[in-house]
Amino acid sequence: MPTTKLSRRAATAAALSLAALIAAPAHAQETFKIGLILPMTGGQASTGKQIDNAVKLYMQQKGDTVAGKKIEIILKDDGAVPDNTKRIAQELIVNDKVNVIAGFGVTPAALAAAPLATQGKVPEIVMAAGTSIITERSPYIVRTSFTLAQSSTIIADWAAKNGIKKVATLTSDFAPGNDALNFFKQNFTAGGGEVVEEVKVPLQNPDFAPFLQRMKDSKPDAMFVFVPAGQGGTFMKQFAERGLDKTGIKVIGPGDVMDDDLLNGMGDAALGAVTAHMYSAAHPSAMNKEFVAAYKKAFGSRPGFMAVGGYDGIHLIYEALKKTGGKTDGDALVEAMKGMKWESPRGPISIDPETRDIVQNIYIRKVEKVDGELYNVEFATFEAVKDSGKTKK
Repeated sequence: MPTTKLSRRAATAAALSLAALIAAPAHAQETFKIGLILPMTGGQASTGKQIDNAVKLYMQQKGDTVAGKKIEIILKDDGAVPDNTKRIAQELIVNDKVNVIAGFGVTPAALAAAPLATQGKVPEIVMAAGTSIITERSPYIVRTSFTLAQSSTIIADWAAKNGIKKVATLTSDFAPGNDALNFFKQNFTAGGGEVVEEVKVPLQNPDFAPFLQRMKDSKPDAMFVFVPAGQGGTFMKQFAERGLDKTGIKVIGPGDVMDDDLLNGMGDAALGAVTAHMYSAAHPSAMNKEFVAAYKKAFGSRPGFMAVGGYDGIHLIYEALKKTGGKTDGDALVEAMKGMKWESPRGPISIDPETRDIVQNIYIRKVEKVDGELYNVEFATFEAVKDSGKTKK
């Protein structure tokens, strides 16, 4: 009968649409969303590119399903501008309902997102920015990159013990630059060294040339340099143009200035530069050799330390999700991350359960030519270095 058929159809359609409504939230929960906020344009673009590449590589190697969840990456470009970071983080948390925000190429960007991570109870995985205070700004922040205190204290001690008496410093004028300068000075002067000239350069589009003349005039044994990843190439070009490579003034510092992805383009002026850092593409472990080969094959370039921060950051998220058995609430994920230990391309690393900051080896390296290419060749290792820059409670 027509009426019965119609009512049956209507009932079936209604049942199906109700089932779809009930199933929709369950299906949505099967996707685990990571909002990746990176500087893909502007002066820090090389940082964003390295991290994005590393996340892609990791997911190619390990798949995109973890603990029954399909991993979805939502990449957003903040250009390393904190106002952009804040707006993007808010949109990702409120509109896209992401489970994690990650990336953060510079400290002001990481700090801009911190209150939103706290309010939304969303883990914020810092894969790049290196100022000590970052993890103190939210209980949901976990870092897989480095801090400037880790490397600046170690290069300062090395310099004081290796015949460097007078140092001129050139640092970028923002929080990581101040951390690098303060921790270097503290240890270098305690070791009997003297800082003879101190220069701070603007973060955005710096011209180093006028400052380099002041460095040259102060006749130091070495220049301590901190510029963020991506600016080392410009610095070394101007260092050579001003003839400082012919004066015998050594370049020392944390490893940012000798970033692996730019090192080959710096030319022979970079030879002999000694830096302390947590990663070199020349790190001799089997795992790193595989990582470098896979990265080169996929992207046609050498990975730098920012790539490793991204690679380990996505690894941390995957492992936390496994540990919670697919439980996605922020508190459970952060709890799972605390104290986690694993072997990274950089060496053994762990997450300090108290500070949620990275504990890792710091290596002293010298720029040398290997098979016609420039590399940071490691010659000393300081094991399991914690961040010494945390506020003492």
